[in-house]
Amino acid sequence: MTPIIPSQEWTAWRGPKADGRVPWLPDKLTAKPKIIWEKRLTAKTLGGVAATREFVLFSDRELNDTADVFYCLDAKTGKDVWSHTYLAQGNLDYGNAPRQTPLIHGDLVFLASAFGHLFCLELKTGKVLWDKELRDEFKAGDARKWGVCSNPILADGKLIVNPGGKDASLVALEPKTGKVLWKTPGKPAGYGNFIVGAFGGVRQIVGHDIDSLGGWDVATGKRLWQVMPLRRGDFNVPTPIQVGEQLLVTTENNGSRLYRFKPQGLIDPMPLAVSREVAHDTHSPVIVGARLFGSHARLHCLDLNNDLKSIWHSDDPAFDTYTSIVASAERLLVVTLLGDVILLDARSDKMIEKGRWKLFEDEQAGYAHPALVGSRLYLRGNMSIVCIELNP
Repeated sequence: MTPIIPSQEWTAWRGPKADGRVPWLPDKLTAKPKIIWEKRLTAKTLGGVAATREFVLFSDRELNDTADVFYCLDAKTGKDVWSHTYLAQGNLDYGNAPRQTPLIHGDLVFLASAFGHLFCLELKTGKVLWDKELRDEFKAGDARKWGVCSNPILADGKLIVNPGGKDASLVALEPKTGKVLWKTPGKPAGYGNFIVGAFGGVRQIVGHDIDSLGGWDVATGKRLWQVMPLRRGDFNVPTPIQVGEQLLVTTENNGSRLYRFKPQGLIDPMPLAVSREVAHDTHSPVIVGARLFGSHARLHCLDLNNDLKSIWHSDDPAFDTYTSIVASAERLLVVTLLGDVILLDARSDKMIEKGRWKLFEDEQAGYAHPALVGSRLYLRGNMSIVCIELNP
């Protein structure tokens, strides 16, 4: 009998829980990748891929680098279902294309640009239902060297965005209409993503502004706590990870830190554990059981139950720069900046490789995070997107 592969839809940045976790990965990779379809693209982009069983969504750049275009493809065939193009002009480091991953919510999809545009579209048709210029509407006046990077997230029926305005650092919108439900004052935006979860018994939004870590009440937007880092100057790009009711945060100047919470949802500002070995500037790690996996000059496996001490590391040069990692309970699928796809054992006490492919021979894989739905991997390179069947 053909085994039934568990499946979840990849509806947002790093999946539905922003943690890079999936219910299934193969025991090993086949000798060669089985490519189901491929679509050529026109430009590099930092924005990731979102996918359901029906659709695959991602960004591109057109019209002499003056316009964003978001594509919706048929997941089975790779054929265009619809596209949405709009002018988005500017001059940013790392290019002008979107940094965000499309956010899918039922029959809606939310698309965001590097310059603060936000669109709500019908998922099946691409019809625009509403749009906003977030930085203009909420008076964000700071310079954005790397553009707007925070992905919109959904929290208890609210669409949370991060304009970084003085009176609207975070804003909650009604997803179907774009109506403002609350806004909270604060500092300019950082360059990372927020998560939502229960910490210290309180449901809250957790992430960074320009210089601090914080938690905000989901219902009201009130800021609950703030932690200033020991060393200043972090870009605050990597996504925090919930570990039970604890919080794992990693940045380039302060390393990886595991925090616990007090009652009433307040953080203990003194971390339980700190690792200087894993200090990411852009990469977001994953957690499998009591292990943290992340790449910082090399691929690391750290022990969450033993003060983030090293279990193993790999000096394979494939892990020297940025990687995207997808994890199941038993495996890691690592996509490198140069187009390697590497499957690893997540349970062993040394690095055990379960297969490796080299994709995009004429280009690089780039920074776009892949999506995995069931056994189909959707991977965007610098100039193309491919659908790969992982089930041998």
